[in-house]
Amino acid sequence: MEKQWEELSPDEKREALFQRWLSPQGVEFVSPKAEKAYKERITRIKDVIQLKKAPDRVPVVPIIGFFPAYNAGLTPKDMMYDYEKLSMAFKKYVLDFEPDAHIGAVGPGPGKLFDILDYKLYAWPGHGVSPNHTYQCLEGEYMTADEYDALIQDPSYFFSSTYFPRIFGALEPFKMLAPLTNVLEMYGGFSGVNFIPYGLPPVQAAYKALFEAGAEALKWIGFVGAYEKEVTEAGFPNFFGGGTKVPFDTIGDTLRGTKGIMLDMYRQPDKLLQALEAITPLMIKMGASAAKMNGNPIVFIPLHKGADGFLSDEQFKKFYWPTFRKLLIGLIDEGCVPFPWAEGGYNSRLKVIRDLPKGKTAWGFDTTDMAKAKEILGDVACIGGNMPIALLSVGTPQEVKDYTKKLIETAGKGGGYIMINGAVIEDVKPENVRAWIDATKEYGVYK
Repeated sequence: MEKQWEELSPDEKREALFQRWLSPQGVEFVSPKAEKAYKERITRIKDVIQLKKAPDRVPVVPIIGFFPAYNAGLTPKDMMYDYEKLSMAFKKYVLDFEPDAHIGAVGPGPGKLFDILDYKLYAWPGHGVSPNHTYQCLEGEYMTADEYDALIQDPSYFFSSTYFPRIFGALEPFKMLAPLTNVLEMYGGFSGVNFIPYGLPPVQAAYKALFEAGAEALKWIGFVGAYEKEVTEAGFPNFFGGGTKVPFDTIGDTLRGTKGIMLDMYRQPDKLLQALEAITPLMIKMGASAAKMNGNPIVFIPLHKGADGFLSDEQFKKFYWPTFRKLLIGLIDEGCVPFPWAEGGYNSRLKVIRDLPKGKTAWGFDTTDMAKAKEILGDVACIGGNMPIALLSVGTPQEVKDYTKKLIETAGKGGGYIMINGAVIEDVKPENVRAWIDATKEYGVYK
């Protein structure tokens, strides 16, 4: 009898996800050559992550934003509002540059859905920023300093009744909803009272907006899914199976904001620590459930507020790392491969983040010293980075090629290194992206 998922060990779960990734269901490769290339690319990535043997060469996985739009002569707004153009541009990018893996086409997001819900957390192309530019976060205190207890006691209810009404204008009536966890019995009117708000016209209008947004999301994901299937059948895997966030970043980015969480570290540190612990299981589930659904173990974790200079070493060890590490271990226990992408520098953090099981994580670095990262982490974790966006933007192809060779010589010895850019690729020179990928394939071969 086959074991149930819950009965598998973490290593067995991870291997099962890798095997599903290697042999995706419902995929008919365009040719035996495409199937061979697909399996070689995933095997290369698996080998580089697990540190058991060096892959045939250094994998190259660009982390892109709206670059496919610029490469196809479109605007970012085009990709957010015209899903046919979205899938066309991403397909063109993959086939033009042939990376070892792509990162899917979900990043731009469906612009009309954001319009329907009156999304307030970001400005996006054509809505608050130029159609030619990328997103801009509109940071604010979407959770007030006195609401920690509400978040700690019932995170799901806090998000639905407090946070959502503040970041989605169309869902403002949700603040009238009562927690359904209070519906315990039929007698005494307990169930009826809690459902009264659902009969109010403003609440019903909010649900109508949700239904409309859901229809738009289905339309959008239809194009995204078709793109995903087509490039998979052409031999190119999606690098990520899911995504999540570090608990500190979840609160600091989108709930309390930078100023709010900085004040909280001094004014109410215990409440902040309690809240970080309370949401950690949610963050684990977010990443693990997506990886399991998609049959791909790699979980993307963008790191925002843990960089050098943002927190002191003591603050990092007290507020950032403990629940970050619990997130990583929770994902590893679910068979996932966490991929923290350390934006900014992590030079002062390397010895701290080394405290992880060998061959179970892959790290992307931005401005971190890659020689130092290789020295400290190289026997524990796969590392990636740090091709500078500035170089891809204003450098020459030869300069890009020379820097690529230097990175491989510095961090690629013996395996355990993925060629990745330091920050999201937006409007950079296509010829530099081409030089970068080609140079990796030329110089990254292990002999």
